[in-house]
Amino acid sequence: MTRFASSERQGLCDTFERVGPDTPTLCSPWLTRDLAAHLVVRERRPDVAAGILLPFMAGRLEKVQNEYAAWDWPRLVNEVRSGPPAWSPASLGPVDEAMNTAEFFVHHEDVLRGGAEWNVRELSGDLESALWGIVSRAARLQLARARVGVVLVAPSYGERQVHAKTDVGTVEITGTPGELLLYSFGRRGVAQVELSGSEQALTAI
Repeated sequence: MTRFASSERQGLCDTFERVGPDTPTLCSPWLTRDLAAHLVVRERRPDVAAGILLPFMAGRLEKVQNEYAAWDWPRLVNEVRSGPPAWSPASLGPVDEAMNTAEFFVHHEDVLRGGAEWNVRELSGDLESALWGIVSRAARLQLARARVGVVLVAPSYGERQVHAKTDVGTVEITGTPGELLLYSFGRRGVAQVELSGSEQALTAI
């Protein structure tokens, strides 16, 4: 079975090597070295990674992440490329797939689309299908506070309501599964999607 978490990880690392450590990303103000350090901390430093979600640990997280970001670039990229450590549940293929497919796909696009000029990457049908299996769960979480109903529409894949209709109405968001995932994760300025709905609903979202 194809492991998309692994292939996106390797693709991201190839892109890291091509663009270098000081390239802008969509995770501004992070440069590529900061994004790579984030991935290492997330995967290898559970003692501080909780700071991603817990504000009282944010200072410790930032300190450790900055230490990794100062590493020699080839060493840092190799640390990302080598995959989850043996003690991590993500070292098991199915767990890695569940935990990291969206993470590495989105961060790969954060690098590819971080500059002024970029092109939409052509994805395989298999990868798009895998992302379609992820996007509704991600969208329900990321759009949980939306003031409108939200329906995702991916031609050839289907449609899914991810937020219930409100008094304001419903917005349909149409695009490929990959672009819908990027939109759901807040990359609205670059996600190639179309929104339709009433003027009030579009304003609200």
